[in-house]
Amino acid sequence: MEQINVEPKVIPMRGGTDGAALSVKGITTPNYFTGAHNFHSRFEFLPIPAFVKSCELTLKLIELAAK
Repeated sequence: MEQINVEPKVIPMRGGTDGAALSVKGITTPNYFTGAHNFHSRFEFLPIPAFVKSCELTLKLIELAAK
């Protein structure tokens, strides 16, 4: 995450995620940020800069895995 200038913030998260559901079935799955706020409410939103950072992280993980 340092390579794309993202500082991790560990916060409690209520509820399950798709990644957690897949991991339970034996499929190792990363579970990282999207940048969204107020999940599953009428006030849910996703700031575009946070979404772009999430995409950058995905590309970096792919790059590192390919080495």
